[in-house]
Amino acid sequence: MRTGLPKSTVHRTAQQMTALGWLTYDEGRYSLGTRMFELAGLSSVRHELREAALPYMEDLYEATHITLHLGVRKGHEVLYIEKIGGHDRITDLTHVGGSMPLYCTGIGKSLLAFSPESVLEDVLSRGLVKRTQATITSPTQLRRELNTIAETSVSFDREESSVGVCCIAAPIYGPDRTVVAAMSVTGRVSRNRLDRLAPAVITAALGASRTLAGQRRPPRPPLRRMPATAT
Repeated sequence: MRTGLPKSTVHRTAQQMTALGWLTYDEGRYSLGTRMFELAGLSSVRHELREAALPYMEDLYEATHITLHLGVRKGHEVLYIEKIGGHDRITDLTHVGGSMPLYCTGIGKSLLAFSPESVLEDVLSRGLVKRTQATITSPTQLRRELNTIAETSVSFDREESSVGVCCIAAPIYGPDRTVVAAMSVTGRVSRNRLDRLAPAVITAALGASRTLAGQRRPPRPPLRRMPATAT
């Protein structure tokens, strides 16, 4: 084989890439998967966001030594477009090009809090699946938390997406004063330390916003009020 790798290794790698959406398999042949085309379509967006956010992510990682993520909304999921760190295997659940639900992740809730009401309704209609004992499964409770996030610009995942994993995230604003992405720190973090990290995460996200927007003051979009009533 051209790669020089054993057939068993190539087969196992191809299966993993197929599971991740990088490849598709049909009638004995492999071809590029949908994930490749999705990332290609986001290449310009990813480049701009990465250039704006990466310096702040690197500084934040050096200060915390906790895994950093950069994500955007793709439908009802978070699409991760950058990741720094990952020495702790507990964060292996995420990877660049991978996705997670909006309603139970730090980045996801940060993006959902500033998304149109129709996006939230779509998420709720799909059901809030219980991933851990801490997952928010009540539409009313989720709405209340999103209202708080819209007011404070900080969101938390307290073992809601995976047992043992905590996360704190903040939104990144684009030139048109809308939230285009979010940044987070993720790992084995105690709740007390998670709270103490909030100002640093917010500062890093606003720094990326200033760079992305090309203006001195970070943009502040109008708060989107959502009724805290069950649907």
